[in-house]
Amino acid sequence: MTAPSVLVVDDSALVRRVIADLIAESGEFVLAGMAGDGIEAMALVRTLNPDIVTLDVAMPGMHGLEALGNIMRDAPRAVVMLSALDDPRGGDLTIRALELGAIDFVHKPSRVDAFDGPALRDRLLAALRAARGVHLRPVRTLDRPRATKGPRPSPPRHAIHVVAITASTGGPRALSELLPAMAPDGDSAIVVVQHMPPGFTDSLARRLDTVSALVVSEARDGEPVLADHVYVAPGGRHMRLRAGASGPLISISDDAPVWGIRPAADPTFESVAQLFGAMTVGVILTGMGRDGAEGLRAIRTAGGHAIVQDRGSSTVWGMPSAAVELAGADDVVPLSAIPSRIAAGLARRRAL
Repeated sequence: MTAPSVLVVDDSALVRRVIADLIAESGEFVLAGMAGDGIEAMALVRTLNPDIVTLDVAMPGMHGLEALGNIMRDAPRAVVMLSALDDPRGGDLTIRALELGAIDFVHKPSRVDAFDGPALRDRLLAALRAARGVHLRPVRTLDRPRATKGPRPSPPRHAIHVVAITASTGGPRALSELLPAMAPDGDSAIVVVQHMPPGFTDSLARRLDTVSALVVSEARDGEPVLADHVYVAPGGRHMRLRAGASGPLISISDDAPVWGIRPAADPTFESVAQLFGAMTVGVILTGMGRDGAEGLRAIRTAGGHAIVQDRGSSTVWGMPSAAVELAGADDVVPLSAIPSRIAAGLARRRAL
């Protein structure tokens, strides 16, 4: 089997060389070529036809996002974004890149003396392995107008139902399609676990808030779980729900990673199942690994409703597959059908 080929695109000659050397030394991938800007990248995508492209987020001339949009429109393939750690726009640009169809992103140091070879190699190879196994779907630009938030009850209502959602590879784009399709119902909250490092989940939450009629924010320890709100687990930290004196509360911790991941979905899902029981809907979206499967089983055992994204609409059918195998599901459906299945699941919870 031929090793996947990778085109490296970065305006820094140093970064191009470092990334190219890591690829060449991996034994898993081969270097297709290098480009210093988006225009050159587009030409090499056409002539070299690489399997994977690593693409700098911020470049002069044709910006990384513009190059990504052109690639996904004209010659779709797996793209891994490179994002500088100290770029103040890095989080927002990276989230937008993931919405546009990028598979994953890798932090890159911006100074020569800041390179950590082993850490960069491990993260890069993990992203390239994810890119190697993706299912590419036709990508359309997601450029929705800012959503209008409806009037909120005063005082705010504590949630009596919870929808627990998790995703990994391909998740930001899936969430940006799913959440805008969901309407406020006056009694349900949503908790989201997206596998992401610190510094990016706040950007994800703010972006989702602009396109959703629900209130979306990065979760904070001790805040109440309110209806028509979406709580995104902070990067690098676990999120659980716990009982408070007047209603359910968010609990954030630095407990050990689960499945090597933090935040992980299993602790969140299990706490939701324990606190809300049958008043829960669990949703497993696209992603690598098996996180969420144990948690979804806990939700089903407690009488909750389980929804899993199907293979055809998933970027990676790892987490959904593991969930179906371990926990089963009430619905295994395309991403486009999940909002209506969530609404139906909640309706059945209300009838109990």
